[in-house]
Amino acid sequence: MQNKAVLKKIAAVFLTLAVWQAAAMILDQKVLLASPVSVLLRLGTIWTEEQFFSSIWFSFIRIVGGFALGLFLGVLLAVLSGKFQTLEILLWPMFMAIKSVPVASFIVISLIWLTSANLSIFISFLMVLPIVYTNVLQGIRSIDPKMTQMADVFHVPWTRRLHYLWLPQIRPYLLSACTMALGLAWKSGIAAEIIGIPDGSIGEMLYNAKAYLNTVDLFAWTVIIVAVSIGFEKLFLALLRGGFGRLLRK
Repeated sequence: MQNKAVLKKIAAVFLTLAVWQAAAMILDQKVLLASPVSVLLRLGTIWTEEQFFSSIWFSFIRIVGGFALGLFLGVLLAVLSGKFQTLEILLWPMFMAIKSVPVASFIVISLIWLTSANLSIFISFLMVLPIVYTNVLQGIRSIDPKMTQMADVFHVPWTRRLHYLWLPQIRPYLLSACTMALGLAWKSGIAAEIIGIPDGSIGEMLYNAKAYLNTVDLFAWTVIIVAVSIGFEKLFLALLRGGFGRLLRK
């Protein structure tokens, strides 16, 4: 059954590429729509350019750094809010504002405070924080109060509570939060770079491709962003699941 599902997904990818190729051939305007063949050929040469790897590293380290910071602070604030309801109430307006205000507005406002080189760190962090906080807090709230009361009655140490009570309950919520937050971190981080245009970033490459109407490069860099973000997401989630597995087996 799993092999059939994989084959269906591969078939869907090829069907999408075929439709894309047909649309590009019918339109016959490379400036408006580059064909997948031309994009694939460009991917074979773009990695040889001088700024290719440095641009990927520039954006990668900042976006992942913003994600890591949002993950750490989101979990910490959720744990504290789960223990102190007053803190949850005080944080509510801030998280509602972050969820409601468009990303572009945050980017423009942040350019007043930060340099363009550090903009993607802050924007990625800002988009990740409420997702992690909300999901982890929901996981904490879903813990059976009777189990908590029993742990209080028998004076169970916090280490055992963490291992047997909190981690098993929070695990699915944290994995779900990371799955959503990773994609959003990359989208918002690259958007910040396109507006801020820091030197040597993927955002600068995309902006230049758009400015010179180089649609092939625009699509090629988009494919690279998707590949890097999916690759990191798969690696991070595998490590996170493995870490949870080792902790819960102890």
